[in-house]
Amino acid sequence: MIVRDFNDIVENHKDRVVSDADWSSVRMLLADDKMGFSFHITFLNTGSEHTFEYKNHFESVYCMSGKGSITDLATGETHEIKPGVMYALDKHDRHVLRAEEELVMACVFNPPVTGNEVHREDGSYAAAEELAD
Repeated sequence: MIVRDFNDIVENHKDRVVSDADWSSVRMLLADDKMGFSFHITFLNTGSEHTFEYKNHFESVYCMSGKGSITDLATGETHEIKPGVMYALDKHDRHVLRAEEELVMACVFNPPVTGNEVHREDGSYAAAEELAD
């Protein structure tokens, strides 16, 4: 059994907290936990806009608090993001995520991230094999 405390990770395990100027992500589960997925609590700053395309991962996201929108760049469709809304990027969908208010999101990645990933210029994470090289 794995039991982790969010506050303990933030205070004592800085290697599991990844961020840039507009977002931060607390990595609760990573690839080395051998669960087959990773689990993160991610914060997107008010007014921020992000273009992502996880070419090597599937992601499912559940909004816990805040307000924003997500636009599927293939279709142009925009969906409201608010508490209780979930979206799944089942086609490695290139998308724009906007935070009108700070968004707090629970995110699951498959395959799991290692914790060392940073967003590349195209908005994706490298595949695990690329990180190993």
